[in-house]
Amino acid sequence: MVALAACGGETAEETNEEAASQEEVAAEQEASSAEQPEMPEPDLEGIPEIVAEVNGEEIDKKEFESAYTGQFQQMAMQAQMSGEEVDQAQLKEQVAESLVAQELLVQETEKQKITASEEQTNTTIEELAQQNGLESTEEFLAALEEQGVSEEEVMKQVEVQVKVDQLIAQETGEINPTDEELQTFYDEAQAQQKEAGGEELPAFEEVKPQLEEQIKMQKEGEAVQALVAQLRESADVTIHL
Repeated sequence: MVALAACGGETAEETNEEAASQEEVAAEQEASSAEQPEMPEPDLEGIPEIVAEVNGEEIDKKEFESAYTGQFQQMAMQAQMSGEEVDQAQLKEQVAESLVAQELLVQETEKQKITASEEQTNTTIEELAQQNGLESTEEFLAALEEQGVSEEEVMKQVEVQVKVDQLIAQETGEINPTDEELQTFYDEAQAQQKEAGGEELPAFEEVKPQLEEQIKMQKEGEAVQALVAQLRESADVTIHL
């Protein structure tokens, strides 16, 4: 009787410990969920019907909200990981400025009478389809149609982008990074990785093609910024935010 009572007592104690352990795990999970901040919503209150005017051309509320929502979602995900809040006032200014810059580039393509052929437009759409993991242009257009973007609208946007790409290519010319530039870029990236405590980069020759692409994109971006700044100097721009 004593032995059975003792065994029974030990079993009950183990059961109590297991229950307490489960309660602790549940409490930790609940606390973790409570600590996880909710995904914030984009603040679209008070956006004017006309957000900006560029040389008489209007950037309307719908265009701004579409661009802002996309940018906000990306920023909100990053902010959730870092625990910081999105500065929506600052982001609105950045999005408005980017739309103004895009409009200035579009107007410049018209001024220079840059055209986009049907072949160029179709090739660009095929590339976009591949980048999105779709097998054909038809699938790509159908996917956008489901999102409420008509084929006509897609073709128009792609045609504009082809013209802007040609304008940028004219400004940058052919970019061919030297081996010295590539080596410097590689050494700087390697130093940053080391400082951050990350893994060493693969050998220089192994990542050379990626380095070339990154330098080209960097120089292209700098050329675009310079062109936009130049165009803006003589432009009539008003932002209503």
